[in-house]
Amino acid sequence: MQQNQHLELGRINCLRVERHTPHGIFLSALDEKDVLLPQAYVTDEMQEGTLLELFLYTDSEDRLIATTLKPKAMLDEFALFEVVDVAPFGSFVGWGLAKDLFVPNMFQKEKFKIGEKRFLKVVYDEKTHRLVGTEKLGSFFDKKPKGLAPHKEVDILIIAKTPLGFKCIVEEKYEGLIYHNEIFQKIEIGSKKRAYVKTVRKDGCIDLTLQALGAKQKDASCQKVMSLIKESGGSMPYNYKSDPELVQNVFGLSKKAYKRALTTLQESGDIEIKESGIYLKSSHGKKEK
Repeated sequence: MQQNQHLELGRINCLRVERHTPHGIFLSALDEKDVLLPQAYVTDEMQEGTLLELFLYTDSEDRLIATTLKPKAMLDEFALFEVVDVAPFGSFVGWGLAKDLFVPNMFQKEKFKIGEKRFLKVVYDEKTHRLVGTEKLGSFFDKKPKGLAPHKEVDILIIAKTPLGFKCIVEEKYEGLIYHNEIFQKIEIGSKKRAYVKTVRKDGCIDLTLQALGAKQKDASCQKVMSLIKESGGSMPYNYKSDPELVQNVFGLSKKAYKRALTTLQESGDIEIKESGIYLKSSHGKKEK
């Protein structure tokens, strides 16, 4: 571990134990600025001169303080938080620390309610010099995506449901959208997935799909169908006439992609399709012997 040059609010710091006091231990960075780790988090192993990795935030009196606990999200990170309290001036969400994270009214899209979950980014508030949560993420996205051509596979984080579809964070810095009519699997706010770029719009937003495109889509769909048939013992009670909603729930594919996969697998001799269902060629042959 390498000792921090300076104390960094909202991040994990590597600090040196300087001295013990009745209230806890003081730890310092290389610039000799120090911070208190309250007695509740002190252990016998924390001797003078040792290096510790701690998270720094501010206490109820806005004093910089250290903790051995790690929050759900640190400075500039995103996470799904549960609202634990509301007040006239803002709301509070739990983030795994003794002091809840404050979300000012001006950083909320709609008024928070206790018990609901909101997707937020942890940011530094210049006015109060504190860490706060914000639901208004638009200004944090890079509006000039680079290297994201159609068909490119990307990492996404689902952050909100809208009338058009699900809004996502793409590669941790761009804004993306998956349309409702192109979703054939269960999606939850806060989940991470792999997706494919369809188009990059002029406003910098990226249209995405969870289905691979072109030849990749065929390969992925075929692999998914084959895998499920094998897991089911070599046969499944579905065919070309199966209900689209049933296909979506079972295979996570659109009816079009599902039928295309069946045709490809049948033509390659991997499966046999009958009124009673889909059968692996080898598995079905063994049953008839």
